[in-house]
Amino acid sequence: MTLRNLTFVIGTGRSGSTALSRILNSHPDVLSLNEYMASVGDAAFPEGVLSGAEFWETLFRPTPYFAGMLRSGVPMPEFLYTRTPGGRYTPETTGIPALSLMVLPHLTDDPDGLLDEVRAAVVEWPVRTAAAHHEALFDLLAARFGRSAVVERSGYSTGWVPGLRAAFPYAKFVHLFRDGPDCALSMSRHPGYRVITLMREIAERTGAESLGDLTDEQVRSLPPELAPLLGERFDPALVRDRAFPVRPFGDLWSELVVQGVRFLGDVPADQCMTLGYEDLLDAPQDELTRLAAFVGVDPDPHWLKNACTRLDPSRRGSARKQLTATEYDGLRAACTEGTRTLLQAVPGKRG
Repeated sequence: MTLRNLTFVIGTGRSGSTALSRILNSHPDVLSLNEYMASVGDAAFPEGVLSGAEFWETLFRPTPYFAGMLRSGVPMPEFLYTRTPGGRYTPETTGIPALSLMVLPHLTDDPDGLLDEVRAAVVEWPVRTAAAHHEALFDLLAARFGRSAVVERSGYSTGWVPGLRAAFPYAKFVHLFRDGPDCALSMSRHPGYRVITLMREIAERTGAESLGDLTDEQVRSLPPELAPLLGERFDPALVRDRAFPVRPFGDLWSELVVQGVRFLGDVPADQCMTLGYEDLLDAPQDELTRLAAFVGVDPDPHWLKNACTRLDPSRRGSARKQLTATEYDGLRAACTEGTRTLLQAVPGKRG
């Protein structure tokens, strides 16, 4: 095992994180693992040990949550494989392998070919812990693309911190955050976060700690606009055309920010960095230089110049521009706890 330069970018999502993945991927020394943790999920971190063939299954098996969205005609913009011409996997027949949906197309124009390469290596690996398998996979891909640092970035990822700390105690963490109302408004328009909000409503109505534990009686008690979401397939209009109040997304943003700050409080200071999206827009070269140093690569001048063109300043202040004063005030109030937490936790953070 040679990998020691591993960083996880965690945050609420909808905070400039996809743009940051693209920026990191353009650095000649960074292997950018886009949505890796979101793709493989808990299934890829079983207790005990597993063989290479068993580990491969956790990478190949379609992610149930995303597979259900695809079958129902509710794709997310992050699903890169569905926009790759000539792919051998489809949602309706084979399902799209977990590693293929968002991770591999971020690295190559031939995700099927790369998947075959990964499989040929992984199935021969010895029995070991899941963490050791993941480290070996990161090493494999870093060597394949000639990169020296690995940076994983998933949206909606604050809850992963304790598990990642346990699996990779040497890893570094970047906490990426964005203005609360702007981030919450973006969440309210994103199909994945709309589904998350509906699933949270189901949990609240039934009192279930896990949706997998719902009884048939609890499912029957749900209103007709919610119960179908638990099936193999649902009407996309239930997500796409539903009128969503924006304030619950402010509550979600606050909850995730507070969770992230709390979990990262246990990370040693030299293994943790904060990065504000608005700071990135204000001073991209300075912030990206700081980020490069943290993840362990040089701030290549050509990379810095091109990276600045990948940032969209028009996203700043979107909530204030697009909502009525009443809506904005309500959303800002929902974000109060998260905003206060960031102000207390991040040196120099402005309200």
